[in-house]
Amino acid sequence: MRTVVGITGGTGCGKTTVLTVLQAMGFSTIDCDALYHQMLEEGGELVEKIGELFPGTVENGVLHRKRLGNIVFGDPDALARLSAMTDEAVDKRVQAVIECAQGPVAVDAIRLLESGLAARCGYTVAVTAPPEVRAARLMAREGISEEYARKRIAAQPDDAYFARQCDLVLVNDFPTRAEFEAYCRDKLMALLPQNPASGPIQSSSNDAT
Repeated sequence: MRTVVGITGGTGCGKTTVLTVLQAMGFSTIDCDALYHQMLEEGGELVEKIGELFPGTVENGVLHRKRLGNIVFGDPDALARLSAMTDEAVDKRVQAVIECAQGPVAVDAIRLLESGLAARCGYTVAVTAPPEVRAARLMAREGISEEYARKRIAAQPDDAYFARQCDLVLVNDFPTRAEFEAYCRDKLMALLPQNPASGPIQSSSNDAT
């Protein structure tokens, strides 16, 4: 069986950087956020269901993400209903991609632990970062206000949640991306088997460094 590594953590922490490092190490990569957005752009059943659950968020088959965000990020029950729906849809797509992949696979999923995707992984890695750093990244990347960025961050689990459940926690408080990449590479090489392409999926001891 191939090695599957799951990457999780809050929005704006730097999960994509970790995914890039694993790709350089020979892993096929799955970005669940990109996969989800692709599914939204495709329209169809998932978008229709979101529109039914949250009236006014879908017009002419197009989802208005900020309208949806303003509803769910301030309402835990609404967010839970949305997450349950999207988790199921994304999990099916991820399973199909893993089955078609050659060699080891890295899966980047913000809801890796909550959705059940972690059960498909031999190793789970969390990425954390200070809230102010995350907010700044979101504002620069998506052109959103600080208030909206912090609302999204507040709706997600805290660092302790990931430390309790993941095999490895990578703290992204480095001044440059290159430094964070080097740190990630060292930690991942210590965690993973020497030949992940042919090694079995196996659990490792917790390392919350």
